[in-house]
Amino acid sequence: MFRIRRILDAALPINKRAIAEVQELIRELFPGVKEEKINEIPEQLANPLKYKFKAILFVVDDLKYNLKGFGLVFHATDLNFSFLDFMAVKREYFGKGFGGAIYSRIREELMSQKSSGLFLECLPDDESCSTMEILEPNKKRLRFYETFGARPIVNTAYQTSVSPEDKDMPFLVYDSLSRETPLSQEELRKFVRAILERKYGYLCSPEYVEKIISSINEDPVVLRPYKYVKEGKLTALNKTEKVVLLVNEKHEIHHVKDRGYVESPTRVKSILKEVEKTDFFERVEARNFSEDWIRRVHDKEYINFFKTIIKKIKPSDSIYPYVFPIRNANRPPKELDVRAGYYCIDTFTPISINAFNAAKEAVDCALTGAEKILEGKKLVYALIRPPGHHAEKKSFGGFCYFNSNAIAAEFLSEHGRVAILDVDYHHGNGQQNIFYHRNNVLTVSIHGHPDFAYPYFSGFKDEDGEGAGKGFNINLPLKEKIIYEEYKETLLYAINKIKEFEPDFLVVAFGLDTAKKDPTGTWSLEYKDFEENGELISLLGLPTLVVQEGGYNTRTMGKNAVSFLRGLAGGLLI
Repeated sequence: MFRIRRILDAALPINKRAIAEVQELIRELFPGVKEEKINEIPEQLANPLKYKFKAILFVVDDLKYNLKGFGLVFHATDLNFSFLDFMAVKREYFGKGFGGAIYSRIREELMSQKSSGLFLECLPDDESCSTMEILEPNKKRLRFYETFGARPIVNTAYQTSVSPEDKDMPFLVYDSLSRETPLSQEELRKFVRAILERKYGYLCSPEYVEKIISSINEDPVVLRPYKYVKEGKLTALNKTEKVVLLVNEKHEIHHVKDRGYVESPTRVKSILKEVEKTDFFERVEARNFSEDWIRRVHDKEYINFFKTIIKKIKPSDSIYPYVFPIRNANRPPKELDVRAGYYCIDTFTPISINAFNAAKEAVDCALTGAEKILEGKKLVYALIRPPGHHAEKKSFGGFCYFNSNAIAAEFLSEHGRVAILDVDYHHGNGQQNIFYHRNNVLTVSIHGHPDFAYPYFSGFKDEDGEGAGKGFNINLPLKEKIIYEEYKETLLYAINKIKEFEPDFLVVAFGLDTAKKDPTGTWSLEYKDFEENGELISLLGLPTLVVQEGGYNTRTMGKNAVSFLRGLAGGLLI
């Protein structure tokens, strides 16, 4: 398995390591590059004003951060064009598709920024090549770029030597990034001037620059005819990867119609209605997983009780817990309807005849989403109900029966470190309880303070884990009334804590009850705030599984959900 990460800066240890490996790979594969140029990469990322280019660095690695390859691009934001400085794959990974994956990701990024085109340099593959030794590698390189439609610009003096000692001056290759209008003479003159002055200013005299610029006379600019690839067989990689969407199809079988019960099928329908108006989701079917994954997280006695009691419920009935016995494990109540309170934390989460099946299907969606993450998808959304984040090891409540996000995190934890970020209005007591003694899953929850918000008995700041899990549970309770800037400040704090943990995967327990006029919350986040939240979380650059939790204002939750996912996708997929 591999992934492609964008390195924004050298602040995090994992980023420092990646940059150091990139620098070492440049030394190995490009021995002619001067050391001072290699050492500039961290500052190029941090200081675009100095270099007059915004540096964009992508690395392809595995879940243990072992580098396989990279691509470094400079984007001139003032002129809106880009220049590929380096792209390379380690020798042992040649021919395994990593180069194509990196270049595709670079193209997606630049197309999202509406770049006028991507320029790069390739050594010649014709009679101007000085030796047969490098001719074949040059041909392979130009053949590779040609599959994406990128070809050398012809009829200019760009290949003119800077000094008499120079040999094998490169072609200037242009990738239109699927732009429909041809490159104009005026554009190319501006772009080439910027390349020569900003990137090669230490080499190129003003006289040399003017000589090259004055040689650009054709309008529109002419590219070399296709030499290696038939035009109709170009690589079709112009579409951005989409958000994988999973919906538990039979969620409606669990429908408690009692007055005032807000956890209804309308919740999923209202979100799905807005999702279907967009074009950045790819819906896939969930597969059935073994109950063993539920048993990895939840107590077997609780699961067995749940499976048994639904067989005794009439289709039109629901069992509400009403007696809460002292939790004596040796003497649970014998009557099943009385025993419900033995496993429940409140009086308003009924068990219906289909509650188990609906909750199991929600778990299957979350697990399928986790599986898609392991297959290399960057962003997956499990649109499910009933929710799960209040379900603890041995208890249900808060409309939750099985903790889908925790089960997905357990699944992912076999392949790396996992962070759960709970952004529901109510504390994620379920995953706190499940992972409280573990250090390979970090649980972070931003929620209304338990002094006034459900579940009232957990979510305090000093609950930070026990034993091996000490310090790996973070609660961030907030006031009853807050403005968005206060929420944003807390979210940034949570993001930094997750960065420090250095996880391989992120699970977002996604609640929409933080929104304005939600019947179960007191905050006032709006759709633009949800989008910014998504953008901020995307800065982590982690493969992310979003699992739907609460949210009960069906007039706005669809728009808010799409806004959040759009913000996430903008940073992770584009």
